[in-house]
Amino acid sequence: MSLTVFFAVLAAAFCHAGWNLLVKMKLDRLLALFLLQVMIGGMALVMLAVFPWPAAAALPFAVSTGLLHAGYNVFLARAYQTADLSQIYPIARGTAPLVTLLGASLFAGDRLAPAALAGLIIVVAGIWLIASGGRRRLALDRNSLFFALGTSLFIGVYTVVDGMGARISQAPSGYTATVFLFDALFMTLATLSLRGPGIFTAVLPHWRSGLAAAALSLAAYWIVLWAMTLAPIAAVAALRETSILFVMVLSALFLKEKITLARGLGGLLVVAGAMLLRLA
Repeated sequence: MSLTVFFAVLAAAFCHAGWNLLVKMKLDRLLALFLLQVMIGGMALVMLAVFPWPAAAALPFAVSTGLLHAGYNVFLARAYQTADLSQIYPIARGTAPLVTLLGASLFAGDRLAPAALAGLIIVVAGIWLIASGGRRRLALDRNSLFFALGTSLFIGVYTVVDGMGARISQAPSGYTATVFLFDALFMTLATLSLRGPGIFTAVLPHWRSGLAAAALSLAAYWIVLWAMTLAPIAAVAALRETSILFVMVLSALFLKEKITLARGLGGLLVVAGAMLLRLA
C-alpha cells in the first residue's frame, strides 16, 4: 500500500470516528441514521454537478450497495435497541473485515500478501480487545446477536460491492455520489415503512447537529472508495477500522472516558496491524 493511500485511509478513519463522536442528537438510532443519509444525499447532488458521472456499468453496483446500506442501517438501529455499543461494536466492526476478505478474494480477485493478511488479523484482534474492554465474553440475547452479525455481513458485502463498483466506474468521485443518492432514497423508503411520514418533522429540528456529521461521513467513505481503486479492498477495509482507535482517543479527550489496560493493548495491536498493512 502506497504512503499516500495509507494516510488517506487513516484520514478517512478519523473522519468516521469524528462523525460518530459528533452526533449527539436527541433521536433514536434509526432516525439519526435517516437524517444523516438524507443530508449526505443532498451533498451527493452537488458532487454530481461537479465531478464526472460513473460509467453505466457501475450503476448496478451503486443500486445494490444502496439497498445494502439501507439494510445495514436498519439492522444496526435494531441491534442497539437491546444491546449497548460496547457489545455490538466488536461483533459488527470486528467481524466485517473478515467478511470483506472472503468476498474480495472470491469476487474481486484480490489476494493479500502474507504480511497484509497478518496485519488484517492483528487489526481485527485489536478492535475486539478495545471494544470489549478486556471482558472475557459479551453476553447477548439471540435477537441482538442476530442483528449484530447481520450488520457485520452487510458491512462486508457492501464494502466488496463498492470496491468493485468504484474500480469499473472510471470515476470514483461520481460513483461515490451515485451510491449516496441511492442510500438516501432507500433509507428514506425503509424509514417511512417502519415509522411513517412523521419522520420528517421528527428530524427537522436536528438538522444542524447532523450537517457536520454528514460531511465527515461522506468524506470518510469517499476516501475509502477512491483508495479501493488503488489497493486491495480487504486491506483498505481493515485499515479503515482503525477508526476505533481514534474513537478511543477522542472519547478520552472530550468525554473523559478512561483508557483501560486492555484497551491500551488493543490500540497497540491496531497500530501494529496498520503498520503491517502499510509495509505489505
